[in-house]
Amino acid sequence: MKRVFLFSALVLGSFLGLKAQNVDVNKPQMSESVGMVPIQKGNWMVGGSLGSMGYSFEGKSFNVNINPRAGYFVSDGIAVGLSLTGGYASVKNDKDDWTYGVAPFVRYFFPEGSSATGRFFGQGEVGIAGANKGSDVTFAAGVGLGYAHFITRSVALEAVVGYNYSKANNASAQAQNGLGFNLGFQIYLPGQGNK
Repeated sequence: MKRVFLFSALVLGSFLGLKAQNVDVNKPQMSESVGMVPIQKGNWMVGGSLGSMGYSFEGKSFNVNINPRAGYFVSDGIAVGLSLTGGYASVKNDKDDWTYGVAPFVRYFFPEGSSATGRFFGQGEVGIAGANKGSDVTFAAGVGLGYAHFITRSVALEAVVGYNYSKANNASAQAQNGLGFNLGFQIYLPGQGNK
């Protein structure tokens, strides 16, 4: 009986000792109050997104696109830059399709509806696109609305909903247009005078 009492007292004492310690657990940072700091004139943004990922039951195809981009803030809240696109589509009973594109873009961060940790934005781009199945380069354009949520002072997670359009140069190729959804991140780098 003495052993059971001693063992119970030891376990209870250890438990209370651990419970009494103030353990500093590092929780992941989910947001940071940044205001206008990342989107000031002279700053840079670099990042990318994974977009238009999906499966078409009608066409029995799976597609995914990646979109790296880099931009420069020409004024507070307005960035211009270049966006690249690489895509893959797997179609049942047909060859896989690889796509590519390049387009300059403009992004405007809305002052309305923003918070200290996030910003709504609109963007537009016009460029060229192509695919491995044809030798023609096509006209491509897109517009989108998105939200950037800052998890640190210089990193934001982004979600964008938009409309994309491309038109082939010859009649045998089909035009592609439709809605898309992109998820990604951007790194906001301070410019020379904004450090």
